Amino acid sequence: MAVYKRHYKRYDGPITDERWRFAVLPRFSFQTAFESKGFTAFFMLCFMPSIIALVVLYVRSNLDLLQSIGMDLGTAFPIDSRFFKTVFQIQSFLTFLLAMYVGPGLVSPDLTNNALPLYLSRPFSRQEYVLGKLMVIVTLASLITWIPGLLLFLVQSNLEDGWMGSHLRIAFAIVAGSLIWILTVSLIALAVSAWVKWKPIAAGAMFGVFFVAAGFGEISNEILELETKWGILMNITEVMNMIWEWLFDATTVYRTLPVWSAFVSAIAFCSAALFMLWKKIRACEVVR
Repeated sequence: MAVYKRHYKRYDGPITDERWRFAVLPRFSFQTAFESKGFTAFFMLCFMPSIIALVVLYVRSNLDLLQSIGMDLGTAFPIDSRFFKTVFQIQSFLTFLLAMYVGPGLVSPDLTNNALPLYLSRPFSRQEYVLGKLMVIVTLASLITWIPGLLLFLVQSNLEDGWMGSHLRIAFAIVAGSLIWILTVSLIALAVSAWVKWKPIAAGAMFGVFFVAAGFGEISNEILELETKWGILMNITEVMNMIWEWLFDATTVYRTLPVWSAFVSAIAFCSAALFMLWKKIRACEVVR
């Protein structure tokens, strides 16, 4: 058909609101992730800690029945900040494994296949691109951390009268601790994905960021022989433990370090990851 015989017309279908345009990226990323049966099975297993904790709460609520048969589960499993923190730490480790699987495949394919110019040539900014990719890990991680954590908190509050009023700090700790951890892990995963284009290597690099840096921090402590172990601020896991200790138990000192140093370290990790992303997420790469 000759070109002059073609009739072109402007698209007049529904247009996504500008505020929610970034949501296009998570929608297709979710489809890609759950195409893997292995990932789907792993994601379902991530709910097991919450299910087990729910069973413990239910069984413990029947103390009269248990005591009649000689079991004092109330003493064995006190429902306090330590209980919720233990469940939370297990969920956080599963979040790390989830980010290791999903994160490396979010940005690297777009860079490898030169797809970024297609994204950014449209009314779609770099901030929206990063936000859209970030929401993939944030959404999946939220479903296995603070959302079930709050449900457990509400269940326990319903089972024991007056318990909520004296334990409101736990609810705040669950939400704040989860969001800080998820944001840090997600940004590091995206930064690694942007700089390491091969997915298996990217997963290994993310593992190295968490554990090799931790080893380097411990070596620094031994070499400097300082009484204050500032080297643990290179260990993201220890940094998060410092924050979680303060959130759940109001502990202001962790291994001789003040808790504010942990927040500074977490901000530094997130800032470095954002800087690395900003260097890579661009419409075209200029080679000098």
